[in-house]
Amino acid sequence: MNFNAPLLRPFRILLFPFSLVYGAAIWLRNRLYDKKILRSTGFNLPLICIGNLSVGGTGKSPMVEWIVKYLHTNMEVAILSRGYKRRTKGYALAGENSTALDIGDEPMQFHQKFPDVTVAVGEERIVAIPQLLHDRPNTKVVILDDAFQHRAIKAGLNIVLTNYDNLFTRDWMLPTGDLRDERRSYKRADVIVVTKCPAVLSVEEKERIKQEIKLLPHQQLFFTTIRYGSPYHIISKKRVSLDTATEVLLVSGIANPMPLKKYLQDATKTYYEILYGDHHIFRIDDWKEIVKRFNNIPTENKIILTTEKDAVRLIKFGQTLQDYPIYVIPIEIQFLFNEGHQFTDIISKFITDFSITN
Repeated sequence: MNFNAPLLRPFRILLFPFSLVYGAAIWLRNRLYDKKILRSTGFNLPLICIGNLSVGGTGKSPMVEWIVKYLHTNMEVAILSRGYKRRTKGYALAGENSTALDIGDEPMQFHQKFPDVTVAVGEERIVAIPQLLHDRPNTKVVILDDAFQHRAIKAGLNIVLTNYDNLFTRDWMLPTGDLRDERRSYKRADVIVVTKCPAVLSVEEKERIKQEIKLLPHQQLFFTTIRYGSPYHIISKKRVSLDTATEVLLVSGIANPMPLKKYLQDATKTYYEILYGDHHIFRIDDWKEIVKRFNNIPTENKIILTTEKDAVRLIKFGQTLQDYPIYVIPIEIQFLFNEGHQFTDIISKFITDFSITN
């Protein structure tokens, strides 16, 4: 269920008592870690954690990919994810025959885009890391995808993302809001990134947000925006260009499709949509409905468009997809204010300093 749907927002307010109970449980858990009654475990290699304080939609996957692109040409990098909504349990290493059902859609996306990078999944990261290092002993750095709230592991560099349209400073605990952790947990972060910003974000707005977040002395703040690439066919990989003469049927099951919908409003003539819940597992009836809706669009200049995360869950329909113009739109992040090099400097310094001190 999409609780961010406009008709359900009043219903979420009615759930405020449950937010108090949930918030109390999270508060107690965090205090147990703060008092070292519950302990965090570190490992003898650099761990970079990419996370957030809310549920979904902050752009963790593009951030993981950005960091992997920066690091993997010079060192052995591994990505460790939970593998949300996979059909398997426990630790699993991505291999040649892996599917999204085996390891989850986001890890499968990483595996396809970076076949020479180790990708593994495991609900219990503290158990999965030793197994990963046993399988890939030459690993020099591990990127922990969506692990900020998993305090059983002590990462050396914590990067927390927050959505420009829903800053953690303005959010509420689940289920009334989207927070799954306390607002004050941002203090554990080394780097905070405001994601999905307007490409023309002003310096004045940047400073206002900086004041609102109230950075601590050890923290650094960055701002990123989304950049979409040319869509490519899900099977043939042939690329097309979107234009104002094209009509699009958008098929997506992601946490926050709004940036993509805004992009399509400007880039295409008309777009229609079939939206599913985050990490939706597509079934044959879904595919039949997609084809039916596509065939009913009254023009010849039309395509089906989906996201990279959805594509790894649709690919199981195989050569059937070859018969339709179903395209995948790639996404990447871009640092605003020319601060990308400062971000990479932080990562490089962390890895170098870790190597010196260990």
